[in-house]
Amino acid sequence: MLKEFKEFALKGNVMDLAVAVIIGAAFGKIITSLVNDLLMPVVGIFLGGVSFADLKYVITPANGDVAEAALRYGAFIQSMVDFLIIAFSIFMIIRLLTSRKKKEPEAEPAPAVPSKEELLLGEIRDLLKAKQL
Repeated sequence: MLKEFKEFALKGNVMDLAVAVIIGAAFGKIITSLVNDLLMPVVGIFLGGVSFADLKYVITPANGDVAEAALRYGAFIQSMVDFLIIAFSIFMIIRLLTSRKKKEPEAEPAPAVPSKEELLLGEIRDLLKAKQL
């Protein structure tokens, strides 16, 4: 059983998937930083100095030891922007990879093999032509 697991774990597809997950996680952190640290502050300036992280609708204010209950829609908006940027980036990468695959020359299809009837008709035609000469 250990041998089978080793063969499975070391196959190319599993290793490629592991590398993709690690790179994807790092890419997600970069995009989150891009959105939180670069894009949202600029958008906040255009909205009058509002920080998206602070946008919320307070349902119940904080009271003593009890924390406030609030809908933090600003954080949700930031997450949506993160998702859209990541989805667009992945779309562009996949589009680039598929366009490179299309550039490979396609093999020409082999000529169709004539059926037995077509071969027989061809022979009859050739015999008739030879008799006319």
